[in-house]
Amino acid sequence: MNNIKTIAEFDRSSVLHPFTQLKEFATGKSGDPTIIAGGKGVRIEDAQGHSFIDGFAGLYCVNIGYGRNEVAEAIARQAYKLAYYHTYAAHTTEELAILSNRLVKMAPGEPSKVFFGLSGSDANETQAKLVWYYNNLRGQPKKKKIISRERGYHGCSVISGSMTGMSFYHDHMDLPFPGVLHTGTPHHYWGAEPGETEEAFSRRRADELEKLILREGPETVGAFIAEPVLGTGGITPPPAGYWSEIQAVLRRYDILLIADEVICGFGRTGADFGSNLYGMEPDLVTVAKGLTSGYVPLSGAIVGEKVYKVMEDAADRVGAFSHGYTYSGHPIAAAAANAVLDIVEKERLSDRAKVVGSHFMKRLNERFAQLEIVGEVRGVGLLGAVEFVADRQTKRRFDPQLKVGARISKAARDRGLIARAMPHGDILGFAPPLIVSEAEIDEIVDLAYRATKQVMDELAKETAHT
Repeated sequence: MNNIKTIAEFDRSSVLHPFTQLKEFATGKSGDPTIIAGGKGVRIEDAQGHSFIDGFAGLYCVNIGYGRNEVAEAIARQAYKLAYYHTYAAHTTEELAILSNRLVKMAPGEPSKVFFGLSGSDANETQAKLVWYYNNLRGQPKKKKIISRERGYHGCSVISGSMTGMSFYHDHMDLPFPGVLHTGTPHHYWGAEPGETEEAFSRRRADELEKLILREGPETVGAFIAEPVLGTGGITPPPAGYWSEIQAVLRRYDILLIADEVICGFGRTGADFGSNLYGMEPDLVTVAKGLTSGYVPLSGAIVGEKVYKVMEDAADRVGAFSHGYTYSGHPIAAAAANAVLDIVEKERLSDRAKVVGSHFMKRLNERFAQLEIVGEVRGVGLLGAVEFVADRQTKRRFDPQLKVGARISKAARDRGLIARAMPHGDILGFAPPLIVSEAEIDEIVDLAYRATKQVMDELAKETAHT
């Protein structure tokens, strides 16, 4: 077996890491790569033997926890039986047919079919193509624009990256592409006017969306894409009344709703899907992450009956549906997904996330809500965030150069907790595996609190020296 130093050298010399400062990593200024060697339950271990509570479930995805033999065995069985075959020209496998059937039965809206990919990004690329295809087939070739939201996250590829509403995903990448528009963030804490209720704020956001549609021309707008709960944009549940107001506008102008359930799906919010929790009725649904708990790559674009019927009715005229990937519906990924969904259902992880998530929010509020640098504690199910500000009364932000959120995240990691410093703000985010216990939640909150107090003390000393 190669030693740790050799693996680190191999990595530094050959891997292009996402979201990594390339020069600092290449020169060693940012240290060696963290080599993750194993995981069990809610904990992972690096190659040097350090143990961490993974308070972010990888990237919101390891919902069933690490080291589940049931999934490994399902993967192995399928690999021995048939490691690969394609799904072009109506080929299928047993696991894929079973998975597709159960997804159509459980997904929100009026689902009809599932197209499979490998990531949330490529699934949202597929959704964009489906919007364009659908409107071409029904004789509305101008109805192609897609509206997303500022701070929404929908992926990193060309169109999905354009739909993502955070500038650093666009900078120096020639994004966003034309035809992708953005409307306001549904975050009451930062967006509300003085004295404005959540319901009034939601109406205002819906009015702004309607004005954008009218300005562009309703005949040119094909779809609105959104996460039920903003994920990477700050882990922000919608304000009261938001989804009913938004959906009324979309129906008025015959605009498809794409629910991006990549993070929210399969129990994360305390419901099977975020759409169920908030009364959303999507025409298209994007799933990934929790579908396989991250054990193997798999995503799905779930196509509602309204869209699919137009596609089927046009088939004699336009021919085959000309979209697909070599690995669409990969049999090993399908087997993994079925094993994961068996666990989600057997262990009632959606219900568990609701119950344990309630305890999580209670503990976060008990420890953080009164700290002088905490502006807001928020979350739903097993999604949570603490946002830090320099002044609670005026909501004055910290100087970005202080990197408060990143410092708290590092201090937590030094204590054995992985909690994410969220972008575009000083925010500490949490999304632990859905199998997390209340005792482990208490440990997560305590470690995060102690990390925060450490950084508060550092800030006080820095202020005293200036």
